[in-house]
Amino acid sequence: MSLRADLHTHSTASDGQYTPAEIVKLAKSKGLEILALTDHDTLSGLREAGEAGEALGLRVIPGIELSADDYLNLHILGYAFPPDAPNLLEMTTGMKAGRDHRKYRIADFLHKHGVDIPLTEVEEAATGGVIGRPHFAQVMLRHGIVATRKEAFDRYLDTPEFQEIEKGTKPSAETCVKAIKAAGGKVSLAHPYQIVLGDDNLEHLVRRLAGYGLDAIECYYPQHTPEQTAMYLSLAEKFGLHVTGGSDFHGEKNKPDNLLTAWELELNWLL
Repeated sequence: MSLRADLHTHSTASDGQYTPAEIVKLAKSKGLEILALTDHDTLSGLREAGEAGEALGLRVIPGIELSADDYLNLHILGYAFPPDAPNLLEMTTGMKAGRDHRKYRIADFLHKHGVDIPLTEVEEAATGGVIGRPHFAQVMLRHGIVATRKEAFDRYLDTPEFQEIEKGTKPSAETCVKAIKAAGGKVSLAHPYQIVLGDDNLEHLVRRLAGYGLDAIECYYPQHTPEQTAMYLSLAEKFGLHVTGGSDFHGEKNKPDNLLTAWELELNWLL
């Protein structure tokens, strides 16, 4: 039996617009039956989301999105582990320190390209969560430096030159997968279309991740074309993996093209 689920969302605990409880309320209003909160490199919003889910009668799955260093835009989604899993808490505490320092690297990078924005405004935009690129894009848009959030990423925050300053600052994909599995969780490969790899190399990556313990591929995603979705479904079948779907919801202000979505998913393996 399939369930209406969104397994990829972000709150103010990382770089989203809404608090964990607000996302749960939105998901309930849209008829979702299952929601996973998967903030970047942090578990800090999971308890609030879980309590809100219990109050509203919506099943909330603890989750996380970890950034891996192997390839550009390689992200690993973890699910259904204890919200206070000791090994993940230790891992994410170290990653938070790295993300806190990252804001200075981003500010320096933008300065070298003639973009100077107050770091205090970026910090305010993060509303106490982990500062990320969407917060810089939001302030750049506010100051008229770019006309759209997409332009901020296309011109500055997601260029090959920007990605060079990110290298060596994240754990390996193997470390990410094995950490989630050690915590008793399940693992999915996030938005494979974003990974800068050819089709053959993507298949090689999936094979390698499956060897580490990968459970699923995020086949359904707002920006996947029908052809891409078909290819990812084929890869999942080839390697005996499950299928997940997620909106990558960050809120209308932070990521307007990625809205909460009720994907029809078979989730017995996850629940």
